[in-house]
Amino acid sequence: MSRTATIARKTKETDVCLELNLDGAGRADVHTGVGFFDHMLDLFARHGLFDLEVEAKGDLHVDQHHTVEDVGICLGLALREALGDRAGIVRYGHAGVPMDEALVLAAVDVSGRPFFVGDLQVQGRTIGAFDAELAPEFFRAVAMNGLLTLHLRQLAGENAHHVVEGAFKAFARALDAATRHDERVQGVPSTKGVL
Repeated sequence: MSRTATIARKTKETDVCLELNLDGAGRADVHTGVGFFDHMLDLFARHGLFDLEVEAKGDLHVDQHHTVEDVGICLGLALREALGDRAGIVRYGHAGVPMDEALVLAAVDVSGRPFFVGDLQVQGRTIGAFDAELAPEFFRAVAMNGLLTLHLRQLAGENAHHVVEGAFKAFARALDAATRHDERVQGVPSTKGVL
């Protein structure tokens, strides 16, 4: 069964087309107009072994917020569609990723209940031209639209680039673990019978 999805979202602020294959090989073709964000999405695909294509045009003359958030919305919707009824998945995943002095932990529950807790100390910081505060906004959009519970915790780190990159890599690895099929799981991994 193919676990893929294509999401198109067009607003007055953005025009996004996103394709996701959960059972990919880590290939990415990403064009958002925001260089650092493209790099983060590329390494998200590579470290999660997802295939990801993103073509996004946004009102970058205003700022990067709408583009980053709307790509997050589309990724969340694609995850929801690609997972279907979520039967046979592991459901939980976690990963800690060190990036030099930074250490970020991600924990994911593919629960059907959207919730995001982010503890990334990047307020008021920039990475090149990228507003680092947009990273938590992206993760929140993914969690809310993908119906995931996602916790991101910065355990160490001073360099904003290392912290944000660690968060994207940790999320990718945790999500890969949570969305894997386990042949021992019959139906959905919940006593309620639904996720």
